This record gives sequence, C-alpha cells and structure tokens, in this order.
Amino acid sequence: MSKKKGGKRLNKKQIAEMLQTLFQQNPNETFSFKQIFKALKLDTHPTKMLAIDLMEEMAWDDYLSKVSDNSYRLNLKTQVQEGTFIRKANGKNSFQPDDGGKPIFVSERNSMFALNGDRVKVAMMARREKHIKEAMVVEILSHKMDQAVGKLKVEKDFAFLVTEGNIFVHDILIPKKKLKGGKTGDKAVVKITQWPSKDSKNIVGEVIDVLGKEGDNNVEMHAILAQYGLPYKYPKNVEDAAEKIEPGITPEEIKRRIDMRDVWTCTIDPKDAKDFDDALSIRKKDKYYEVGVHIADVSHYVKEGSVIDKEAVKRATSVYLVDRTIPMLPERLCNFICSLRPDEEKLTYSVIFQLDEDANVKSYQIAHTVIKSNRRYAYEEVQEILMADKANPTSATALANEKDCLVTLDRLAKKLRERRFKGGSVKFDREELHFDIDEKGKPTRAYFKKSNDATQLIEEFMLLANKYVAESIGKTKKAGKDGHPTKAKTFVYRIHDQPDPTKLEALREFVVKFGYKMKTAGTKGAISKSLNALMDGCQGKKEQKLIETVALRAMMKAKYSTHNIGHYGLAFEYYTHFTSPIRRYPDTMVHRLLTRYQDAGRSANQDKFEELCEHCSDMEQVAQQAERDSIKYKMVEFMSDKLGETYDAHISGIQSYGIYCEIDENHCEGMVPMRDLDDDYYEFDERNYCLVGRRHHHKYQLGDPIRIKVARANIEKRQLDFALADSRESY
Repeated sequence: MSKKKGGKRLNKKQIAEMLQTLFQQNPNETFSFKQIFKALKLDTHPTKMLAIDLMEEMAWDDYLSKVSDNSYRLNLKTQVQEGTFIRKANGKNSFQPDDGGKPIFVSERNSMFALNGDRVKVAMMARREKHIKEAMVVEILSHKMDQAVGKLKVEKDFAFLVTEGNIFVHDILIPKKKLKGGKTGDKAVVKITQWPSKDSKNIVGEVIDVLGKEGDNNVEMHAILAQYGLPYKYPKNVEDAAEKIEPGITPEEIKRRIDMRDVWTCTIDPKDAKDFDDALSIRKKDKYYEVGVHIADVSHYVKEGSVIDKEAVKRATSVYLVDRTIPMLPERLCNFICSLRPDEEKLTYSVIFQLDEDANVKSYQIAHTVIKSNRRYAYEEVQEILMADKANPTSATALANEKDCLVTLDRLAKKLRERRFKGGSVKFDREELHFDIDEKGKPTRAYFKKSNDATQLIEEFMLLANKYVAESIGKTKKAGKDGHPTKAKTFVYRIHDQPDPTKLEALREFVVKFGYKMKTAGTKGAISKSLNALMDGCQGKKEQKLIETVALRAMMKAKYSTHNIGHYGLAFEYYTHFTSPIRRYPDTMVHRLLTRYQDAGRSANQDKFEELCEHCSDMEQVAQQAERDSIKYKMVEFMSDKLGETYDAHISGIQSYGIYCEIDENHCEGMVPMRDLDDDYYEFDERNYCLVGRRHHHKYQLGDPIRIKVARANIEKRQLDFALADSRESY
C-alpha cells in the first residue's frame, strides 16, 4: 500500500480500493483528510486531490457520510447490516440480511473465517464495474456452534479433526493432551476453545467425546445428532430427578378432575410406539356422541423451572431418526408415567366434544381428567377393522362393542375431514420414506408410508382439539356497548402464513403448460380451493409429483408464535399444538397457560413466551434436518450393496449441477451429476424445472421417467450417485 514520494503514481482504482478497505475495517470511525492521507501514505498533491474527489463520489453514492467539509465516515445506515453468514464448500459464501432481503456474496478473503450460521455484521463493498454486489464481514456477533463432529487424524506432535462439508475453513487443531484417548479414524465430538483471529488463523479445540469407528450404526447416528448440536445422551441428574417422581394418583387428585375411567377409551399409534400421548373416548349421550380427546398431562409432573423442565426447554422436541427416538423427556416419564398405557389409570388434559350425527360441534369442554384406556391399537389393526366394515357395513349406532366405537369415530372423522377441505384446507398428502431395520441397525427394506383411514381418524380429532383449544383463548368476546373486543390473553399459536405470491404466480405459469388453471388472486379460501382442484386434477398423472413439488415450494413454513395470524394450510383462524406434550415443548406451554387462565390467572408475559416460541420453531427445523440426514444415511447404506444394478426411476429434482432421480421400486434418491450428461451441453431452466441441451434440445424435466444405474454410494458423505443406464430414445 505504501510507495516512495515521487515514485509510480497510484491510479484511481487503487486509491478507491484503499479508501474502501480503510472505511470498512473501521466502520464506526470518522476520518479527517489529514488522518486519511497519513493512513494511506498519500504524500503527493495529485493523489491527495484524487482521494478527495473519490470520497465526494462515494458520499454521492451513499457509501460514505460527509461529517464536515474535511471529514467522512462509512454510511452505517445503508452500508452496515446484521444477519446470518452462509458458508458454501465451493467458496460461494453469502450473507443473508435480517430483513429477509436477497443474499449477498462474500468472498473467502472478506469472511473473517465466519462459519455457517454465524451471526455477523457486514459492510457493503463499493460496487465494482461489471461485478456483483459484495459484502465484507466486519464483526462476528455470535457463533452458531461451539462444537463440531468429524474424523480424528493424529500426527506425531499434534492432531486434527477433519469435518465433512467444509464447514470450517481449516481443520480443527487439537493438542495431543486433549484427545481423550481418540485415535486416527475415530469419529469424535470436539469443543472449540479458540476461534481464528488476526494473529492466528487456527481453530483450536478439545475432544469432549470419542464416538467410535466410522461405519458403526450407533456411531453414525450419534454423529448426525452431534453435527446439529442435538443431545444423544440423557444427563444423569435429569434421569435421577425423573426417578424420584411419584407415579401414583391420589384420591384427592381424582376429586379435582372429571372422572372418565368408565368410558370406553383407546389409543391408536404406530406399532412400534412406546409413548402414547393421546387417546380417544366415545359414548352416546342423549342424541349426541360425546367424543373425548385425552392428552397426557405432562405439566402435572413436569413443573416449570425444574431440572426436567429446563432440559425439555433446551431440547424443545423429540428427534425421530430412522432407527431411534431421542426423547424430549426422560424415558421414565415419556414411556411409563405419562404414557397412556392400557389398563392403567392416567392423568390427562382433555377436550370433550358433543357431536351430532354430522360431526357438528354442539358444545365442548376443556378439563383436567383421569382416564383408563381399554385398548392399545396399532394403526394397522384399526385399518383392518375399518376395511372389514367397508366390505360388510354396519348400521349400529348404539356403540355396543369396540368395533362399533371405531367405526363411529371413523364416520365422524370423515365428515370433519370433508368439511375441513370444503372450508379451504389445503390437500397435501405427502408420503414418508421409512425403513425396516434389522437388529444391527442395517436397513432391509425401503418403502413409503401413506395415510389411510386409521391415521386420518386420529389426525382429524387432534386437529379439532387443537383448533378449539386455540379458539377458547384467542377468540375474545365483545366488551360492552362500544363493540370493541377485549384483548386476548398471551397464548402459543401454531401459525402458517399465506403462500409467497411470486412463487404462487410462478406455479400458475408453470401448470398452464400442462393444461391446468389456477387462481393466484382473491380470498384465501378461493386460492386454497383452486390449489385443491389442481391437486385433485393431477392425481395419477405423469406430472403429479412434479406439480406437488412445485406447489410445496410456494408454501411458507409453519411456526410457533404468540402473535396469531391463523393457519393458512388448515384454513383455521385459530390453531395451536395441544395434543403432543410428551414430544413437543410448545404443547406443554399451552397446557400451562390453559391451567393458569382456568384458575383465573392474569395474562402471561408475552415477550417471554415469544422467545420460547422462536426457540421451539428453530429446534423443530434442526430436528427435521437431523431426521433427513439419518434417512439419507440409511438410503445410501441400503443401496451400497447394489452398485451396478439398474432401476426404473423418475426425475425428482433438477439443479444446475445435475438431476436427482427417485427409484420407483424403493423410493431411494440419488443424483446423476451434470458431468455425466456428456452427449450435449445442458443449460438449467430454473423457471421450468428442466435441463435443455443446447445442440440437440433434449430436455430432462422434473417428473420424467428415466432408467438409472447405481454408480457410487458414499456412506461417509451420505451421497448416492447414479448414471444413465441406457439411451433416452426409449422414452
């Protein structure tokens, strides 16, 4: 940056870059001309005049603020922003502003070694001619993670942790005395003790847990959890606290509750479930059906601020990996004390509905209850009963036996479901990939689980309970003659915003090519009914999966909040999560708030609950990412002994770097890399979700059938690569 007086003169571009660097590295300082000339070693009159002219231009562009006639500072209002740093393995890092604006490119040299997900402060760089907008990290506000998982590499004098996916600029340096017995090749969890700085680019850490050898099922599942900062062990002090909880129910407690132990009640869950957090009861009362939705009363046992509660807050949700559940609550609570097991008296929080023959809610009551489940059903058992009844229908309405009870619940659920869709609820019946696992954790079969009458029966009554619980607090009554509604008390809602209008319009333009019409303007109900008509119209067609995929991308993510905006996907004005407190912390929050308000308590602190809502929404996303990674791992493991085999598949995703294909037989997904499409130069048409050959104009379209060969199965990277198996002329 320095030069000799009278030597080679600095040009305009060089001085502009020097000024830019000076102001970006000192975003809060005001510099006089004298300080600038000294800092940049500008010691000739022409270079000083050129610097002054450039600063005038930068102020005109709002890059700098003019403080006085001879001093400037960086324009913080437009040039400094806070947000999230997104690190990419290919070096194309970006900054995502907090205001939700478009991501801005950050080169590696301007990253300050920020890690993926870090909260950072950036300064916008002066726009260079014919260059994209760039930002420079000027401060790392907080690191998203303070631990990492990877493979150890132990040398003579030191050791490294090598992480997957290049989440760190450099491998983590580990002093030999901090290895905790780890050896080369071991997977380990490392806590970072020193971050990169101006003085040292090294990241230094210490091993906090050696997971074991790569490839072992437990090791790999624990590694996935550790990668997302999720726990894979339960703290002993929390388990000890759970052991001290008295499971018995006193006569005094029963007196405080509605006693429903003599009403026919059952649980319906997956066949391998252990935590039964919801049960249904039904009995005939006069001309109505009394249907009880009974939920495990977790908040009776888990007191706010207790050791167990603090751990539950931290976890916020149970995590469901392919071969295991990482519970939010200690096993003693979730599988025994709170679980609504058959033939055991249990404390519950219930919504008790009076329904007519058309499933109209005539009245309802939210109350603490005590129940005794008569039967634990698996979904498959209930489905068999319902299918048998469909083949030989019964007209019984007296609920004389268990079959009558289940058939009646199903009939009412179907009416609720029909009315929900008529009311604008969006139909997205997504299939879920599941695996059968042997005793060593190895997948033996891959298949899709589809919803059926049994799962929909439970779903409808849970939705109904969640809706009415939310309405009981959120739907305020008018106050007196002025007609103004009273302010609703603080509550936890499950909210879902309207679809992104731009993406919705893109969907409309896209489906027109297949001959479908769709509304993108009008009322919420009109748009959702149009979406449903589209989903129904493409059922069984070649383009079904393609249209469902594009439509899903237009949808917003549901989340928790104390600020209610309704639930677009369900078309409910008020909705919450009340029905799964064993596995979701927001449901426990809802139970506590309901109890507080039923006891005439004042409105809870909204800021406190909003903060908890944000945390729970974040943890839900993290848990979903870990679950997806476990599915990817098992998918690659399942296909690893099938290299060279060919399968019929369909194109499930299109990117600029290749095409994703899903095998029709087992639903495993892999990618044909762009480099393997060597018969032409293919261009990515993002708008139409396809690749188009420049010379021969052959098109690879989302949803197209394709025949593939399994080329590579990289378990370590959780990556499955396919190759085209034969010529596409067959299609």
